[in-house]
Amino acid sequence: MTGKTYGVVTPNILKSYDGLGFLKAIIDGTVPNPPISELLGFHLVEAEAGRAAFEGVPEFRHYNPIGTVHGGIAATLLDSALGCAIFSTIAKGEAWTTPELKLNFVRPINKDAGLVRAEGRVVHRGRTVATSEGDLKDRAGKLYAHATTTCMIFPAGA
Repeated sequence: MTGKTYGVVTPNILKSYDGLGFLKAIIDGTVPNPPISELLGFHLVEAEAGRAAFEGVPEFRHYNPIGTVHGGIAATLLDSALGCAIFSTIAKGEAWTTPELKLNFVRPINKDAGLVRAEGRVVHRGRTVATSEGDLKDRAGKLYAHATTTCMIFPAGA
C-alpha cells in the first residue's frame, strides 16, 4: 500500500505505549506496520478497546498447489485480529503471547473474493489469561473462517 512504512520498533518504544495506543500509532503511521503486513498484503485498519480489524485482498500469489488461497492467509489474518484485540487491552509494562489458536475454515478463498476483513473481539480478559474470537468475511458478509485464541499476559521483560 502506498504511503505505509514497515519495520519493527525498539523494545523501549514498544514499552512506551499501552496496547491500544500502539495499535492506533500503527494505523496513523506514527510507528511502522510490521513487515508481515507488507509481505502478505494486509493491514490493521481499526482498533478500539477489546476489538481489532485487519483487511487485505487475496491474490494469485497467495495460492497453494490446489488452486485456492493458502489457509495460512486466513490463519494469519485471524491470528492478527484476535491477538490485537487482546493487545488493545494491554497496559504499559505488560506483554502478551499466543499459546493457542483454534481455526475453522468454512469455505475456500480465491483471488476473486475481493477485500476480506478479519475482526477480533475479546471474550474474556483476566489478569494473566485472555481469550478472543473472530471471523473472516468478504464485503458481502460471506464467512470464510472463524477462530478463537488464548493469550497469556505477563510483565514485560519477564
